Amino acid sequence: MRRWVPESVQGARLDPGRPGAVALTVVTLLAALAAAAGVWLDRPRADPLPPGPVAGLSPIADVPTGSGPSATPGGEIVVSVVGTVARPGLVRVPDGARVADVVEAAGGVSPGTDVAGLNLARRVSDGEQLVVGAPAVPDAGAAPAEPAAGAAGGKVDLNSATVAQLDGLPGVGPVTAQRIVDWRTRNGRFSRVDQLREIDGIGERKYAQMRELVVAG
Repeated sequence: MRRWVPESVQGARLDPGRPGAVALTVVTLLAALAAAAGVWLDRPRADPLPPGPVAGLSPIADVPTGSGPSATPGGEIVVSVVGTVARPGLVRVPDGARVADVVEAAGGVSPGTDVAGLNLARRVSDGEQLVVGAPAVPDAGAAPAEPAAGAAGGKVDLNSATVAQLDGLPGVGPVTAQRIVDWRTRNGRFSRVDQLREIDGIGERKYAQMRELVVAG
């Protein structure tokens, strides 16, 4: 390159002077700052993750406050109430209720009803039938009792006989005897012996066997 540079210039020294040196320094600093700014702007950036559960972890369900039992009330049971109550039929009571609660839910017993045969403290179960006002049923296996007191000629009084006494009649088993008591509970009392024909399971043949042995007192 020396062939194209004039000899007068080849030996010359470039001296920009103090103002030129300051200008060169400023230009150099600006160039350095521009380069640094470019590097800073072009740096790799981490994109923020979208909100949501961390991969591999299931979201935690809300935990109810308190560790005690649930405040939901207990379930209900349905009991059939028949007999001398204000509102016979199906009643709903809380699970664990007793006979006294069922009688109260049915409106209470009618005036003059004898509840001595009811265990008011007994717990009732779902689907049970509670008979109010009927005579107490003796324990299974007990010997049949004598005809009810006051029956004419030793006949069984349909309005006071127990299931065991009715079971002792010819052709009458425990199922039919219970149906007779249930009919009496629903209708109050027998006014005629021939009302036995209204009871399911008592046909003409069975009625003919019973009619001379019972009385509607």
